[in-house]
Amino acid sequence: MTSDEMTINRLPASEVDVVIVGAGIGGVHALYEVRRQGLNCRLFDSAGGVGGTWYWNRYPGVRVDIESVEYSYAFDEQLQQDWEWTERYAAQPELLRYVNHVVDRFDMRSDLTLNSRIESAVFDEADEIWTVTTSQDEIVRTHFLVVATGFVSAPSKPHFPGAETFKGKIYHSGHWPHEGVDFTGQRVGVVGTGSSAVQMTPVIAQEAAHLTVFQRTAPYIVPLRNCPMPPEYLARVKANYKEWRAAELKSFGGYLALNFDIGVPKTTPVLEASPEEWRQDFEERWQSGGLSYYTTYPDVFSDLTANELLADFIREKSRERIADPALAEILLPKSYDPENPGKGFPVLAKRLVADNGYYEAFARDNVSLVDVKSTPIQEITENGILVGGVEHELDAIVLATGYDAVTGAMLRIHIVGRDGKELREHWDAGPRTHLGLMSAGYPNMFIIDGPGSPGAFFQPILLVEYQNKWVSRTIVAMRERGLSTIEPTPAAEAEWTDHVTAVADGTLFPLANSWYMGANIPGKPRVSLMYLGGFGEYSRRCALALEDGHSEFEVSPARGAAVSARRGDEDELLIA
Repeated sequence: MTSDEMTINRLPASEVDVVIVGAGIGGVHALYEVRRQGLNCRLFDSAGGVGGTWYWNRYPGVRVDIESVEYSYAFDEQLQQDWEWTERYAAQPELLRYVNHVVDRFDMRSDLTLNSRIESAVFDEADEIWTVTTSQDEIVRTHFLVVATGFVSAPSKPHFPGAETFKGKIYHSGHWPHEGVDFTGQRVGVVGTGSSAVQMTPVIAQEAAHLTVFQRTAPYIVPLRNCPMPPEYLARVKANYKEWRAAELKSFGGYLALNFDIGVPKTTPVLEASPEEWRQDFEERWQSGGLSYYTTYPDVFSDLTANELLADFIREKSRERIADPALAEILLPKSYDPENPGKGFPVLAKRLVADNGYYEAFARDNVSLVDVKSTPIQEITENGILVGGVEHELDAIVLATGYDAVTGAMLRIHIVGRDGKELREHWDAGPRTHLGLMSAGYPNMFIIDGPGSPGAFFQPILLVEYQNKWVSRTIVAMRERGLSTIEPTPAAEAEWTDHVTAVADGTLFPLANSWYMGANIPGKPRVSLMYLGGFGEYSRRCALALEDGHSEFEVSPARGAAVSARRGDEDELLIA
């Protein structure tokens, strides 16, 4: 088929200043930010609604593991004051209502195109413009491309031999039926023990005739301690949001989650603290619940001895929750052993899992555990899952197998930059970016919450707000300077990519086979996908790039009319 034949049924091409890919948390704020600068833009998403991960993830028990008052937009003070969270950790329906409220509150729907997947984006060097093609046969030409596809939006669906023969139904946690699933009276198998599996297990256990969890790697689990939102707590947070947000920006993860109050991250090593001191800190965080251990002593991220203090503490507390000692030995994670690296992993080197009754679910008569670490799943049969020659008969299988994280969704788009080079080829040995925001050879393409940025190690909403503001400031600066394109120099890209790797190598994160390192996807380059140097250093470097006129970037003068942008309000970039 010729190119003319391929495009004969396509809609006439339109032209805009900015195309945004993805209507999740990051894409919605990107739309708000670029419209605030007077830019003409379109936002596309393959889903039937906004929300990103909160649109697709509807499995039983799904909720956020960062406090609702923190996992929320900070760009508009009145929005912060008006929205009333009902739970300490919001469930998916409330989060989806929240994102829809933001879209409607700021009248964004006119620039939204849903049920339309971006199939390709090709840079035209002659016209210095991107040609974007959608699954609805629409062609859009755009000066700027903002890719906000998210870091957990491309489900990983491992191939199990025989899956096509299974007589029951197979579901994936990241692509759940919107009408829900009734497991009443069914024999259900859950494959995986990450956050999704831990959240859904206690809920499915209450419905199913029998639930079998197939565990390859035992996770470190801490109690979430969710509860209805205390009115006095919500009022206190709203009265102090400015100080709260400032404290978040100084923490490692961008959230505090400590005793319903503003916590101060630890700055001294745990190895310099007395046993009484560090046990008190660990206990306070255990009682508070959630992910507050990410703001504990900094050396737990870099020193195995320090890390083992926390690992032992969590195992000790978790063992108290498991009635069967023999079962506890399987359910509890193993320490990292340099002599046997595949045996265990350092705590926090994989995302900590916060639960609501996971361990307690195994005390039920209708819940069982199958350890597939030493004896892997052989195949899926007509009637269930075969492990070690034993067939576990099932009516339904749930694949809680995670995502092709950070780069997966972006690389599923056919992106072509200068010299006809595909992004997939440019990132063949691992993602290459400068500041996690742009890649050399892909002019005017910005990446939000992507590789080389703090990504999953910083509160995602605060991060996307910062990055989107950086992008809009850059576009305005280009207009004022009469520039047509911008992209990082190859040297700047190489320096930042090497810096990301060097920082990660100084931590314990590379010791775990996690999606942080791309290790959960066969054939994926095993590199640190995110910047571990902290938001303070990251924001300093990003701000410096703006202040020095983007000296680490190559630019070209405009050939024709300038982009129709106007400067927005002179609010400052958030600097930790």
